[in-house]
This record gives sequence, C-alpha cells and structure tokens, in this order.
Amino acid sequence: MSFVSLGLSDFFTSTLSSLGYKEPTAIQDKAIPAVLKGHDLIAAAETGSGKTAGFVLPLLEKLHSIPAPGNNLTHALVLVPTRELAVQVSQSVDRYSENCPRKIRSVAIYGGAAINPQMQSLSKGCDIVVATPGRLLDLMRKNALDLRGLKALVLDEADRMLDLGFADELDDILDQTPGNVQTLLFSATFPDKVKELTEELLRNPVEISVKQEATLPDQLHQRAIEVDRNNRTMLLKHLIKQEKWQQLLIFVGSKRTANNIELKLYRSGIQSSTLHGDLTQKERLGALEDFSKGRCKILIATDLAARGIDIPSLPCVLNYDLPRATSDYVHRAGRTARAGEAGLAISFVDHESDAHFKLIEKRIRMKIPREQIPGFERAQEPPKEVTQKKGQAPVKGKRKSKKDKLREAAALAAKNS
Repeated sequence: MSFVSLGLSDFFTSTLSSLGYKEPTAIQDKAIPAVLKGHDLIAAAETGSGKTAGFVLPLLEKLHSIPAPGNNLTHALVLVPTRELAVQVSQSVDRYSENCPRKIRSVAIYGGAAINPQMQSLSKGCDIVVATPGRLLDLMRKNALDLRGLKALVLDEADRMLDLGFADELDDILDQTPGNVQTLLFSATFPDKVKELTEELLRNPVEISVKQEATLPDQLHQRAIEVDRNNRTMLLKHLIKQEKWQQLLIFVGSKRTANNIELKLYRSGIQSSTLHGDLTQKERLGALEDFSKGRCKILIATDLAARGIDIPSLPCVLNYDLPRATSDYVHRAGRTARAGEAGLAISFVDHESDAHFKLIEKRIRMKIPREQIPGFERAQEPPKEVTQKKGQAPVKGKRKSKKDKLREAAALAAKNS
C-alpha cells in the first residue's frame, strides 16, 4: 500500500516522500480512507503508531479545497492531553501542509503560556486548532474562538485526557460543538469512561485496532543491564563516558529523580537537562528545542512530559526507572530507531524491578538477555527491604477483613448512641 493509493493529493504525497515517509503504517492505511469518506472513527492506537499522520493528512486533504475560516472560527479542532503533544501535532500540520496550494493556518493552544498571543492567532481564523481542554475553555469564555463553523473534532489520547481529570472540561467543550461534526477518537485503552464517550459522541463509527507490538522496529537493539538500585547513577556515568553517545534520552519515574540525576551528573562534569511537569512551559519548550537541535546531549524526562519528544536520529534511550505501564516501554523505546535507522534501548534492572521487567518482556513477546557491567555487578541476593516487601500471604484470622472492621465500627456506634 502507498500513500498515493489512499486518496491523497500529489502535493501531499510528494511532501511525505521528501520527509522520508515510504509507505503508510497500519493505522494510516486504515484511518485515512475512512476519514476521507466522512466516517466517524474509533481507533485503538498508541503513541508511535503513526496516528498523528492518520488524522492530520485526511483533514488537510478535506480542508485545503475549501475557503479559510473567518475570524475567530476554525474548521477542525484537535483535543490533546498535554502541551507537548499540542505543539507536536501542530508542527505536524505545518510539515505536511508545506506544499499545499492554499496556506493552512494552525495554532497550538495550551496553558502555562501567555494567553494574548494565542487570542491574536485565533482572531484571524485557523483551519486547525490543536488544544488542551483547559486553555481552550479559557479562550472560548473570552469569545476568542467560536465552534459554530466546526467540521471535524479529534480526541487524541482520550484515555489520558480522562486520566488527567479533563472529563468536566470535555463535557463543556462538547456542549458547544455542532451536532453534525465528524468525530475521530484515538485511545490506547478503552476503560468505561472512554466507552461512554464513544457512545455519546460517535455515529456509526468505523472501528480500527492496531496492535502495539508492531511498533517496535526490527532495527532496535535492546539491552537489559542488571544493577543494584543504589549503583544506577554510578553505572549511568560510566556508560555516558564509555559509550560517548551523541545524544541520550533518559527516562525516570519522577520529577525528583530527574532533578537528582541532573545534579549528580553536573557534579561529575556532565551537562544535562530535565523535562518534567514542574517546569514552566518556556523551560519545557526550551529543553526540547535544545535537545532536538543538539545543543544539549543528555535529556532526563518523565513519561508525561516526554509525550511530545520526536527527535530524528536519536541513537539511544535509557530506562533508569522502568515505566509503570508496560505499554509505555514501547513508547519510550520508540523514540529511537525511527525512519529505518538503528537505535538502542537500555533498561536498568534491579532486584525490585525484576518481576516487572518480565511482564514487559511478555508484553513485547521478546526475551532480552540480561547482562552485567564489570565493576557494577548486581548482588546475587536481593536486599532485605525487597524480600520484606514481597512478604508472605497473611494468615487467615490474623488481619481483620474490611467486613469485620465495618461490623466493629457499627457495633461501636450503636453502643455509643
């Protein structure tokens, strides 16, 4: 299958070719024709599957041949959970529409940035608005955006939007959305809240499902290094000095860990930057730009902040902490080995994370050989705190059940009344 056969105009396919896109991914192959035909869409797909092009390209194909929207109006609205993803999607719109006969205007709308420039961008009308729900509502209350001319609505990473507490904001936005809008919903998982959303919004939707396992490229090399938990930073310093990677993306589990590693690397003469939720929007965008342009060689990021990272030719990612969700391992590893290039994904595995790493291996259907680095070998026996955490099954009768506690509380209340 080629992009030409999907129904895209020549200037889009030539742009894709110049960007290095050889053939559509599975999600693009299924989504693009469905969107072009005007169908509503439910797509089960995660970051890294090519879903952004799967909805941006057909939207551009439909919008380029109609007049630009008027002041404070938009033809298409893309709702996303994070500011980084808003920037990334808007940049994709700009890249894909570079050779479009009519200038396509898009704008990224998100909190943590000055609102006046965003109001000015909307005042001239925008073909595609990419927004986080909270800031979008702020602008709508200021009459900076009117949805009456909306033709298409995209909910990208719907499960994450609901996880982040945007349910009420989504309801307010949807109440102001015209009833005849084409709606596209993308989600990695489909908990009850997302299912309710699809039943409420979509009309006879086309359903697409793409298996996440397919997003790990063949040219990706994976390493699992066993190391004691308190030796991970020393091993990290050793690898940085020994391997001399041109760029390195380090994933951690918390903002505190990111800051601690940055400080320890700095004390060892190694420059790095962090990317996490406590930074201002200007700081986050600055860190991303410095890393993407090679001014910063080492970036330490949490999963949520890293959603907008798309760095060409990134040689290596390193899991200092394993991700909590096994699916996030695929997202992290997918930051490297892109566009046919080789890449490396390294994971630190201590005694505490052994079982979780086995779950990850099961999910990706691969067995990654364990290795140890001389001088940083992991202890043969797990530390006491790890074995104590596992513990033994409680002896029946030793610990009160929830029902027992409720009965006792009811009896005590009756006695005191």
